[in-house]
Amino acid sequence: MVNLAWWAFVLILIGVLLVGGLVGFLLSRTWFKKYLEKNPPVNERMIREMMRQMGRTPSEKQVRQILSSMNQYK
Repeated sequence: MVNLAWWAFVLILIGVLLVGGLVGFLLSRTWFKKYLEKNPPVNERMIREMMRQMGRTPSEKQVRQILSSMNQYK
């Protein structure tokens, strides 16, 4: 009888861990999608604005070079 209770405990524990892992994954994925919507990755407009704030007027070639160098590290 004790052996049966022990196996039931182990199976319930494994089930709880699997469900918890799945729920945690789904919640973190949802949170990360919302975060990316509010704070999008750097784009061309942001690069141009940063360079203007530094007192430079960027050419299209410079913007593309910066964007491609940033995309190398993804």
